[in-house]
Formats: sequence, structure tokens, C-alpha cells
Amino acid sequence: MVFSSYLFLFYFLPVALAVYYLLSRAGNRVLNYSLIFFGYLFYGWANPKFIFLMAATTVVDWLASVVIAHGTWRLWKVWRAPVGELERGGERNRVQRWAIVLSVVSNLASLGFFKYFNFGVDSYNALVGALGWPEGQWDSVFRVVLPLGISFYTFQSLSYTIDVYRGDAKAMKHFGDFSCFVSMYPHLVAGPILQFSFLAEQLEGRRLTMDKFARGVAMFALGMGKKVLLANPCGKVADTVFEAAGPGVVDAWYGVTAYAFQIYFDFSGYSDMAIGLGLMLGFVFAKNFDGPYRSGSLTEFWRRWHISLSGWLRDYLYVPLGGNRRGEVRTYVNLMVVMLLGGLWHGASANFVIWGGIHGGGLAVERWAGKRGWAGMGPVVVRRVVTFLVVCVAWVFFRAVDFGSALRYLGSLCGMGREEGSVLIGGLIWQRYYWVSFAVAAVVVWGMPQSWDLTRRITWGKFLWIAAVFLAAVAMLFAQSYNPFIYFIF
Repeated sequence: MVFSSYLFLFYFLPVALAVYYLLSRAGNRVLNYSLIFFGYLFYGWANPKFIFLMAATTVVDWLASVVIAHGTWRLWKVWRAPVGELERGGERNRVQRWAIVLSVVSNLASLGFFKYFNFGVDSYNALVGALGWPEGQWDSVFRVVLPLGISFYTFQSLSYTIDVYRGDAKAMKHFGDFSCFVSMYPHLVAGPILQFSFLAEQLEGRRLTMDKFARGVAMFALGMGKKVLLANPCGKVADTVFEAAGPGVVDAWYGVTAYAFQIYFDFSGYSDMAIGLGLMLGFVFAKNFDGPYRSGSLTEFWRRWHISLSGWLRDYLYVPLGGNRRGEVRTYVNLMVVMLLGGLWHGASANFVIWGGIHGGGLAVERWAGKRGWAGMGPVVVRRVVTFLVVCVAWVFFRAVDFGSALRYLGSLCGMGREEGSVLIGGLIWQRYYWVSFAVAAVVVWGMPQSWDLTRRITWGKFLWIAAVFLAAVAMLFAQSYNPFIYFIF
């Protein structure tokens, strides 16, 4: 189930909100149980089998956190004892260390199996085939289906046990509160990746107000507009060009820029809808996008793009690796390792690793150059243009189906495409609806305030045009058959 669907808009959301507000006087714990119910219903709608995987992850991490908090496996002896917050940086006993290891290994093993089993089999078969040993290939009919959102809820659940172990958060004694954190449908399948320490107090106590609800509705409406009115038409252009045999140079740049717009409006729109839904439920989530294509360097880009993932990688990977505390060379290595793993997190493909490598290499070069950006101390406009071009080149590897396709597309960007069927391609992508949508997307990217800022104060004039955007998006849902969501595959 996706937010931009008839099922969610006209059936699931009205019922879920009605039940939630009818129970509002019963207390936060009852509200949390209602969120658990609707979260599992939302997640299991496409494939009910996967709810057992999410439930297992939740149980293991919650038990691990309680063991860490009490410092013993014998929980029946301390069950009624208060759960305290551990001292930051303090010593941990063997039981606590084994508990955090269990949590980390179980989460990463689950993520690794479901995301990389097929990739591992295919890579092994390709390797032994290239070595001239075809009989050594594994001809298995067993293929693993990737559960929706596993990368997001795994990282969120894992952040909880790590925060408890570090002493950055207090373990939750009530399983229902933690289960609500993992299964809450606004952020369940595509983020933002909420760190537990950020949301802990809100799980135990939050206020439902009209101001929050009104802002939440506005955020959701703008996110829907981004997704349906801008991401979808730009995505259609990108798909057409990337699937062409050899687009011309103008069409190739049009296609990769359209993809840059698609993935931004697709994901930032979904994040806006998630933040809006959270506000409707009384939760305040953090901003996840902040005009990333206005960045003058890759360092700035990663402070603005998918902020929750950037923060997670910084706090739970970059800093534990040593960050910038162990000398310049180690800092460059850490940046590269983090971005390579970030690329691999997106999918089991060499292209994702290359995409991460481009960004990791760029971040290392910028740090070496003093974080001044690709154009040094040049004008802001130049730095922004150069950064956007580098990001677009990296997006080629992110979007292309394989390495060979990416290289051919890069050739087209340089004017070396075969331009086969260029007239037909042009007739498909240069239609008025597509180029007008593309132009509007460009204006929004570089000329409009962020949804987060627009919705801080809702005036009547702002309400009317936001309502018009939402109604246009809903109407377009009935006319469009093309409504993919990119980050569902991650």
C-alpha cells in the first residue's frame, strides 16, 4: 500500500484517523496499540507473510534492550525493577555486550539475506562461468523476495538497541511502546529513518492539537502534489530516455535531469506525506530534505539530501569508524567506506556501489580541499551548477539497469550516442505535458521554499492553493496509469 493510492486515501487513512481520534481520551498507550494494529495492517496488505519478519525483529531488539538495561539474562528476577538509563561511555558487562551483538548480527543478517542473497548467487555463477567452470554454477530455483521497507525499519530498530547500549536512550519497559515505534505506518516502508532517541518522549506522551493536524494536512497535500504532479511525469520522461538504445546528447541530458527531478520529488514528496501523517497523529518528525539541488558542494548536498539516512550513517557508522579523529588519511578512508556501504544499502548491484564511490570520492576530495566545493572559491551559481552536474552523472549509475547501460548513457551525455530512433524518442518526451511538468519541477527545485517552511504558518490564501494542488493530484491519480515509487525497492 502506498500513500498515493485510492486505497490509502479513501479507505485506510479515514478509518485509521477516525479510530485514533475516537480513542484519544483513552491515553497514549491505547493510541500506541491502535497504531500497531494499523501499522501491521498497512505493512501486511501486499504480503502478510512479511509481518512475521518485522515482528521477529521487534521482539529480538526489545528483549536485547531490556537485557542491556538490566545487565542480566535472568529477566524474571528483575522484571518489576525500574528500567534505568545507562551511563554514557560507562563499562558494559559481558551479558550487555553479547546482547548488543545479538541485536546487530540478527538485524544485519536478516537485511543481508533478503537484500543480497539473489545478488550473491548471480555473482557466484558469473564468476565460476568466467573461470570456465560452468558445472560449478548453482542452478537454484530458490529466489528471495525483498520485503518492503526492510532497510528502513531495520535501521530504525537497530538504532534503538545501540542508543540504549550507549546510554543515549532509556530502554522501554513496555513492549507496545517500542513496537509502535517500529511499526508506525507513516514512516514504516520509506522513512524518514527515525532514531529512537528523537522519538522516545513522544511515544510516551504527545499532544493532539488542531495546529499540528492542520500543518500535517498541508504537508501531506504538498507531498502528494510533488509525487503525482511532478515526480510521475518526470519519471515517464526518464524511463523513456534510459530505455532507448542510444539517445542524442540533448535527449540524454533531458532524461537524466528528469530522473534527478523524479527521484527528488518522489522521495521528498513521500517524506512530506510521512511527516504530515505524523503531525496528524501528534508526532513531530524531523525534516528529511532541505533543497539538496541548491547545494554548492557534495558535502552540503549530503546535509540536505535524505537527512535522516545521512544522520544515521554519521552516528552509527562514520563516528564509530573514527570519523575525522584519526588523521586525514583515515578520514578519507572512512568517508569512502561509509558512502560505499550507503550505496550497497540501496541495493545489491555494482552500480549502487559505484554511485556511492562517486559521492565518497567527492566528499574526500572536498575535505582535502577544505570543503570549498568543486569550484573552489568561485561564484555560488558556478558551484551549484557543477555540484548538480556531478550528482546527475552519479544518478546515471543509480538509474541504469547495469554497468554497461550506464557507460552507454554516459557516452550519450558526451554526444557519442547512436541516436537510434531519436525522432520517435523526441515525439514521446517533448510533448507539452512533459516539458511543462519538467519546467515547473525546475522552478520548484530552485525557486520555491521548502514544504517544511511553507507550512509553518497556514493562511487562508495558502490554504486555498495547497487545497488546489491536492485536488489536482487526486484528480490526476484517476488519469495516470504510471504511479511507481522508487524507494519501495530499497
